[in-house]
Amino acid sequence: MDEFSTSALIITAASIGFLHTLFGPDHYLPFIMMSWARNWSRTKTMIITLLCGIGHIAGSVILGFIGVALGLAVQNLEIFESYRGNLAAWLLIGFGLVYFIWGLRQAYRGKPHTHKHLHPNGTIHDHPHNHHDEHSHVHEKPEHTSLTPWTLFIIFVLGPCEPLIPLLMYPAAKNSWIGVILVTAVFGIITITTMMGMVLFASTGIKFVPAAKIQKYTHAIAGATICLCGLAIQFLGL
Repeated sequence: MDEFSTSALIITAASIGFLHTLFGPDHYLPFIMMSWARNWSRTKTMIITLLCGIGHIAGSVILGFIGVALGLAVQNLEIFESYRGNLAAWLLIGFGLVYFIWGLRQAYRGKPHTHKHLHPNGTIHDHPHNHHDEHSHVHEKPEHTSLTPWTLFIIFVLGPCEPLIPLLMYPAAKNSWIGVILVTAVFGIITITTMMGMVLFASTGIKFVPAAKIQKYTHAIAGATICLCGLAIQFLGL
């Protein structure tokens, strides 16, 4: 076993894991925007980010181990990973677009309107009513029924870690299986830690931004941002 080569790959894995995540807004922006729009607690935000991060890493790790064990050509795996990447990007675009439209509908429902009230004495008056104020609990679904976390999880499971297999796992396999495991573990830990750090920092800061005037548009803004993020990934290669 070439200890120097393995050590160099471990350092490379840590560097790539950090930079790949930092410059890939799809790794953290969806969680930041959903936490803001849906008012998730810090704990819930971190748990969802952690689970999606694990799912994101797991898909490429399993594929990489299969490729190494069977001696498959790395080019074949790269083609499959590229297909997964395109699929995940389009799913992110679709999710953002659907959530944007749903957010606009919620904002429209939140506009004040009036109801006619008939009193026993025969008089009638208009009663202002807003779905997002005192009666909002009647119209909104409980948070625990939300499919948003599951949707994000599925998207991240399908999304590949492009550098992991060709740049780290296959080179490490030339030394030993222990090297493959070490390199993969370091890459995964750094990637998930960076994801959670970015989400924690940004989601904490965004809560201090005054949003009273745009409160009813938070869902639409979140959906539009996620959709644009997916478009940037798909067409700009971020």
